[in-house]
Amino acid sequence: MKIVEKRKVWFTASLVIILLGFISMFVFSAKEGRALNYDLEFSGGSMLHVNIGQPFENKDIAAIVKQVTGNPSPQIQKVVGKDEVIIKTLEMDTATRDELFKALQEKYNLKDGKEGDFLNFSNISPTVSGEMKVKAFQAVGLSALAMLIYISLRFKDYRLGVSAVIALLHDVLIMLAVYALFRVPVNNSFIAAMLTIVGYSINDTIVVFDRIRENQPKMRKSSLDELINRSVTQTMIRSINTSLTTFVMVAILYFLGVSSIKEFALPLMVGILSGTYSSIFIASPLWYVLKKREEKKKVAKA
Repeated sequence: MKIVEKRKVWFTASLVIILLGFISMFVFSAKEGRALNYDLEFSGGSMLHVNIGQPFENKDIAAIVKQVTGNPSPQIQKVVGKDEVIIKTLEMDTATRDELFKALQEKYNLKDGKEGDFLNFSNISPTVSGEMKVKAFQAVGLSALAMLIYISLRFKDYRLGVSAVIALLHDVLIMLAVYALFRVPVNNSFIAAMLTIVGYSINDTIVVFDRIRENQPKMRKSSLDELINRSVTQTMIRSINTSLTTFVMVAILYFLGVSSIKEFALPLMVGILSGTYSSIFIASPLWYVLKKREEKKKVAKA
């Protein structure tokens, strides 16, 4: 398979997704005042718990919340096993809260009073402080630096380390793009998933690099692109099968799990797909580009 020869196609596909993510973040930042759909853990807000008392659709509740509060992306969560809903939105005052419950009351014929369907209301301050956000990104940065040093020493080529770290950055940006485009709530699960993906994604990349190192003595007369193409092809089935089995199990958790599990499973699914793609189509071709560029510089100096 011509992995190296089609590197511009792979690079372009990734850049398009990442650019779409940045564009959507810019648009939503201008439209809603926030680039990502931060959960109450990050931004704070209000939570309203109501007993609907009959089957309902989340989209119908969301439409009412949007109309009353003006919040374009409220979080609607159905309580498992009950006809109750938990509505999370930007902070509401008492008047807006009463107006929202009245709108729900008119649509679903809800009851007033102490024995009524208004179960709970609270304003929530953000539990994930700015310091924690900074430390999360610091953890990703330190992990990337440690991997850069390890891979550079392990394979005796700093360009392999640089390629692996850029592939990791690629996976993180792809995940951010998905969160921005589909307005997936960003909460504590996002931080945990991002750190998990950084560790998981590097695994396949090292397997490919290790096969390149094994094939180098056997293919001394072959060109660099032939070496990479054969090495990637030899490990591709292994990488896909490993990622596929993991993806299937996480997907089952996503479709059958409760909302808190889904919020952790979704970024893992995205990260597994992105990590497999970057290991096969990004890391090795990027090493080829870096190596060829350095060779050209040496020839120019000579």
